[in-house]
Amino acid sequence: MRSYRSLFRTPEFTPFLLSFAAFAAAQTIGGLALGTLVFRATGSPFLSAVSMFGPQLAQLLGGAFLLSGADRLPPRAVLTGLALAFAAGTAVLALPGLPVRAVFAVVLLQGLVASLGGGARGGLLNEILSKDGYVLGRSVYNMLWGLTQMAGFATGGALLVLLSPRACLLLAAALYLLSALVTRLGLTARPPRSFGRPSVPATWRTNALLWSSRPRRLTYLGLWVPNGLIVGGDSLYVSYAPEAAGTLYACGALGMFVGDMAVGRLVPPALRPRLATPLRLLLAVPYLFFVLRPGVALSAVAVTVASVGFAASLVLQERLMSLTPDDLVGQALGLHVTGMAALQGVGAVLAGTLAQLTSPATAMSLMAAASVTVTLVLAALGRHDGRRPAVPGTRPGTRSEPAATE
Repeated sequence: MRSYRSLFRTPEFTPFLLSFAAFAAAQTIGGLALGTLVFRATGSPFLSAVSMFGPQLAQLLGGAFLLSGADRLPPRAVLTGLALAFAAGTAVLALPGLPVRAVFAVVLLQGLVASLGGGARGGLLNEILSKDGYVLGRSVYNMLWGLTQMAGFATGGALLVLLSPRACLLLAAALYLLSALVTRLGLTARPPRSFGRPSVPATWRTNALLWSSRPRRLTYLGLWVPNGLIVGGDSLYVSYAPEAAGTLYACGALGMFVGDMAVGRLVPPALRPRLATPLRLLLAVPYLFFVLRPGVALSAVAVTVASVGFAASLVLQERLMSLTPDDLVGQALGLHVTGMAALQGVGAVLAGTLAQLTSPATAMSLMAAASVTVTLVLAALGRHDGRRPAVPGTRPGTRSEPAATE
């Protein structure tokens, strides 16, 4: 499957994208509104960054305790329930006079339930599309995320000039409800991909199985750490340029869109594996110059160019799929999304702390330097693995793996 026409002729692909688009729009508008609300109330770059990205830390707990549900629960029911839970939580965040402590309690609960979403959504996409259509379909999914972020952050920035942050949060809650409605009406009810009840022991056993392969471990770390450090730096846009944060987020989304379109549609499959390290370096290097505190125009260009590097995740996801048995795909993708979200939350906390001690511009450059270092170390470890002989009769990085059943 190499054309967009054949991709959109696939049954259920369009409603799948529409439900995700509504959910993603709610996240971007709601996240910007919440970060602005907290920054106006506290004046703290740390609390503003944590309010936008800190909830993703809670996904780490969800990944440890709930992730087996990604393969063991019906995907449509999971995604519908998740959208409804976010709608309710976002409406609570819009309540006047809600203490900052209560705000963080709500968003951490949202992060906990969100841990099921990445695996359920990724596994469902893998079922909707044929094997040869996954990379192109995932690139369209990522491109839609980029377009939605551009529209969401630009719209959110404009709305915050006209409306209060609480009114924008109510709009986000309505978009979550729309996502739940499209998911329920537009997607077919499918059975779980794996047998057994979701449970904590099942989650731990499968996570341990996925983590047991060194090539998969390196792939996960490549997906999580460089990305998480840069997104942590991105969480400082509100404190770095309060009046232009929406513009910077929109430029980042534009760069993501360009990168995913190029890698998913234009780059030959044989060339894609070679791009993982260059793209991760591109993601970080432009931020090294933020220590000079460039103006908004130069910052926007740097953010756009750097964000093309987010397409590295498309290359690494393809590698992860090649190393994972089919009956574990949902949890493997869920572990990827959960770990990435958790590292982004850690990055936001670290970047916010550095910004408190130095400045937002300096903190963003330090986070970029750390990302470059991690990328180079992982590339060296990957080259070392590539020189090791493979076990005869097996694919590199795999072994005979039983299904993790209860």
